[in-house]
Amino acid sequence: MTEGKQSFVKGAAILGAAAFFTKLLGAVYKIPYQNITGNEGMFVYQQVYPLYSTLLTVATAGFPVAVSKLVSEKLAGGDIQGARRLFRVTALSLSLTGFLFFILLFFGAPILAEWMGNRELLTLPIRAVSFALLIVPLISAIRGYFQGHQNMTPTAVSQVAEQGIRVATILFLAWWLMSSGAGVVYAGTGAVFGAFTGAAGGLAVLLFYWRRNREARQQWMNRVPSGHASSEPESVRRILRQLAALSIPIGLGSLVLPLLSLADSFTVANLLEASGWSQSAAVEGKGVYDRGQPLIQFASFFATALSLSIVPAVAEAQFRRNERVTVDRSSLALRLTLLLGLPASLGLAIIALPTNVMLYKDSSGSVALAILAFTSLFSTLGMTSSGILQGIGQVVLPARNLLIGVGVKLGLNAILIPLMDIRGAALATVGGYAIATLLNLIALRSRMGMLFNIRRTGLPLLGANLLMAGGVAITLRGIFWITEDWESLRAAMTVASLAGVAAGAAIYSVALFRMGVLTRSELEKVPKVGEKLIPVLDKLHLLKG
Repeated sequence: MTEGKQSFVKGAAILGAAAFFTKLLGAVYKIPYQNITGNEGMFVYQQVYPLYSTLLTVATAGFPVAVSKLVSEKLAGGDIQGARRLFRVTALSLSLTGFLFFILLFFGAPILAEWMGNRELLTLPIRAVSFALLIVPLISAIRGYFQGHQNMTPTAVSQVAEQGIRVATILFLAWWLMSSGAGVVYAGTGAVFGAFTGAAGGLAVLLFYWRRNREARQQWMNRVPSGHASSEPESVRRILRQLAALSIPIGLGSLVLPLLSLADSFTVANLLEASGWSQSAAVEGKGVYDRGQPLIQFASFFATALSLSIVPAVAEAQFRRNERVTVDRSSLALRLTLLLGLPASLGLAIIALPTNVMLYKDSSGSVALAILAFTSLFSTLGMTSSGILQGIGQVVLPARNLLIGVGVKLGLNAILIPLMDIRGAALATVGGYAIATLLNLIALRSRMGMLFNIRRTGLPLLGANLLMAGGVAITLRGIFWITEDWESLRAAMTVASLAGVAAGAAIYSVALFRMGVLTRSELEKVPKVGEKLIPVLDKLHLLKG
């Protein structure tokens, strides 16, 4: 392996580890936050943060990748001054965009809060989160510049620092402000202000690396051949046009997920009020509905990580124009996602009630959480199918399909929430994801043909999931009988939930391999995971083929 290849692999591993940590933290911190602030505090946070995420995505998504690509190209051509100019133009442009969005949020907060259904609760938190927009766009440009120099460490360390400081701020300020009697408005304000403190910490890390690496960066630049540098500096318009061409497709794909949450911010509480709920009851109901977000993230977390590990292999096969390998790898990626996404959704739906009590102290909204559990199936399938489509060159299509899913979500919200309250909102979310995923799968079928063998995959998979569901249901019934006299309901439900997860995982794993749903030859094709898992399964005599 060459030194360059080692550098690439090491950089990818560093970024992957940072992404794992930040996503894991992002999936769990809302649980203690809800325990501290209650459903009303959850409402305040979850109404405001998607608005910030959406504007942040508009302002910055795709730019680190675009900047890193353009900077690396200029450095490879010896145009060091061009690389520096590109960074300066990007940093200034993104900072100006962030400042404009800051003005929009800060001064438009009362109007936006009114549109979201509660001016009293939301105006101050919206203003608090707006300050992060003054910093994060600059961070995006700096990360891209470092990555363009093939230095992934500053990006990874700053991401970990940013998320760690943000979560620490959220939990500490929420606890302190609730303990001091300030109430949920100030607790929610403190929580969303974590976006600013986290960004400030991330920027401090990047500036530290910038200062520390200045001498090394200068020595590296002195070794770069400068004979191909352009004599005239590139125009600002041309630089911005290049950045837009690279970043907009990526940004469109990144924008849709915040838009799904933002759709709920503007519709759920308002539609509950319109259907006869009081404002306080609507706030409480939306807060209960928002409990489902971390559960869905966690249920789909490992399924997504495993299934997407094979997607880069699809892009490689496509690049080599090997159609058969492209189809085989795409089929395997989708099958792995289905094999993990379906039991994750079904299992979470079955244990929704005890899990709700275990994490959030009471059973409010358990039916809505059970419905939302099936979002995990469609979101993971959607993510994998989007990755495959992007790997074969269809960059815009997945974003378009997700935007259609957002439209379906809004329409179903308007129809179902007046009829079924937050259960209707949960069904609308599942429906939006399902439509977007179905459109992706239709596009893949038209491009590659049938990727699933229903008889080979569908029937055994159905059997394995039915066995798992039956085993989990019996386990829960037994635990409920054993713990019915316990004084602590939360402790009893914790035991039931964890026992249900353990039983479901064990039963499904055995059924999956004994029924031949997943074979040795298929596991061997999964990067990194297969080589570690096969020896264990061999010892247990579970593998076929």
